[in-house]
Amino acid sequence: MASLLPTIDPTVDPIDALLSAHGLRRTSAARLVLAWLLAHPDTSYTHAQLQAALQGDSTLALDRVTLYRLIDRLTQVGLLLCRVDASRVRRYQAMPASVHATPHFECQSCHRDSPLSGALQANAIDLERAAQTALETLKALGYQGMSMDFAVRGVCVDCATGSLEQS
Repeated sequence: MASLLPTIDPTVDPIDALLSAHGLRRTSAARLVLAWLLAHPDTSYTHAQLQAALQGDSTLALDRVTLYRLIDRLTQVGLLLCRVDASRVRRYQAMPASVHATPHFECQSCHRDSPLSGALQANAIDLERAAQTALETLKALGYQGMSMDFAVRGVCVDCATGSLEQS
């Protein structure tokens, strides 16, 4: 299956290239947010968590409205994945290369997002087929701009056993 991301010129900064390829301005704020999320691909952040992380890691001050608008634009063009957790809180992370029906586990404690395709090896193809069929059926009915998310939510092994605290 082909990647959803455009081909990137290796001589250009990859963050700038991604922003340009998706029709976005290459502002300091956009570079900062996208670079942070790409550097932490297995973690999803709420708006507040992302703002706190960026403030602690940068000299660039982003107010909450600017950050909200920026993550909204990054999500609209497909660079960020927005998921709504069991508590109806939006969480953002860098868009994985394949998101058609990649099952994942969302830890409700540390908020790491772990792909389950390895754990569900035999069933992953069936899930992909079912997702594609559902999307094609909805498209035929006139629905547009769809994506599908298959999430299992709970507490990961590390959080359940306390191994993250010991590290």
